[in-house]
Amino acid sequence: MFKGSMPALVTPFKDGKVDFDALKKLVDWHVDQGSHGLVPVGTTGESPTLSHAEHDQVVEAVVTAAAGRIPVIAGAGSNNTVETVRLVMAAKNAGADAALVVTPYYNKPTQAGLIAHFTAAADCGLPIIIYNIPGRSVVDMTPATMGELAKHEMIVGVKDATADLSRVPKTRMTCGPDFIQLSGEDATALGFNAHGGKGCISVTANVAPKLCAEFQNATLAGDYDTALTLLDRLMPLHEAVFTEPGLVGAKYGMSLLGLCSDEVRLPHVGLTDGVKDKMRDAMVHAGLLN
Repeated sequence: MFKGSMPALVTPFKDGKVDFDALKKLVDWHVDQGSHGLVPVGTTGESPTLSHAEHDQVVEAVVTAAAGRIPVIAGAGSNNTVETVRLVMAAKNAGADAALVVTPYYNKPTQAGLIAHFTAAADCGLPIIIYNIPGRSVVDMTPATMGELAKHEMIVGVKDATADLSRVPKTRMTCGPDFIQLSGEDATALGFNAHGGKGCISVTANVAPKLCAEFQNATLAGDYDTALTLLDRLMPLHEAVFTEPGLVGAKYGMSLLGLCSDEVRLPHVGLTDGVKDKMRDAMVHAGLLN
């Protein structure tokens, strides 16, 4: 179920509030563009600045709008295990297909603490995708720890944002070939799949969902010549989106396409003028703008 290009969906705002009309239209657009799934209220969805009520409402709105056409993996991470369990249960009750649970950030638990945290989340009865992003959370789940967690029937995969391609075969060794490995790093997604990955939870796919879906389809079919051609079109956009915080770049690109406003919540601010130019140029290169 979980494979291919899965946009880490932005949360559109209007006058400081969640723009649910724009959100529904985004879901429909992603389905039409060929996205293989959606991941709302992750970091790109500005979950750190959403209230708990807004978080739950966004998940409910995306699940309702998707209407079973593509799977929804709801962001449900916290550095508080009790809050993580609450978020996973809310996602389950909303009808999400899985929950994306990040390694607890800032408080730096041990590997034993990670096992306890993720086991509590998985015991909720909703499939769990581990989100391993040591650059943000300052804790790295080892392949050995992941192998222990993979024994739980509800822990089904990982979003790996280490950008270390050697992690893919190491994780296959500890978790087995059926454990779903999704890249969390757009620029290395081709190599990730070549090593055994099954897709990417992508920031760039907010702006270029069709290209990202075609790219993923090519890699999963083993057609790396086509995938390289598509990567040549996408790589400048990957770089431009992440020149400043990725969600800010994504929202600006989407605003150029008329999909939603580029409004973000503090502490994020809008792109600087030079990065706006870089985004426009990359979108022209990708064939998204004239």
